Amino acid sequence: MIFLDFTFSLCCVIIFEVANLIISLVTTLSLLFTATSQNIEQAFLQNSPKMLHSLFSKQSNINISLPQPISFSDQLSNQQAYFLFRRILSSYSTSGFFSDQQPSSTSNNSFIIKARWSFKDRKNNMYVFLVFFYFIYEQTETKDGIQKQWKISEIRAESENN
Repeated sequence: MIFLDFTFSLCCVIIFEVANLIISLVTTLSLLFTATSQNIEQAFLQNSPKMLHSLFSKQSNINISLPQPISFSDQLSNQQAYFLFRRILSSYSTSGFFSDQQPSSTSNNSFIIKARWSFKDRKNNMYVFLVFFYFIYEQTETKDGIQKQWKISEIRAESENN
């Protein structure tokens, strides 16, 4: 009977520790996703391709697919993507940018943030896109050593305008 009590107590302690670990992990990831979402929002709201560029993958090409009126689809280096968004953000003014607070997790090494981007052209025509940012976890070498960061590897959008 003492052995069963000890086993039950040990199981309860293990379950409690695993639950605490999961809660800590979810809280940490939630804060990370929130910070990443805020960085994307700021980049669009401030029409800052430089801020967006800091989130681009440096190890792989970025797949970008944007519908009318931009009409673009290709794989670009992070520098090419910077110049594309510099052109886009100088041609269209952002009216609003709202990201979902809950990213979609596709695996341990990637996640997707969905956002709603509304913008105007120079003629004051309004457009609304649902934009999906696909993030991967990549290692980069810095002067301080190896750093692991979430980086954008794909941007896809669909138009809400009909």
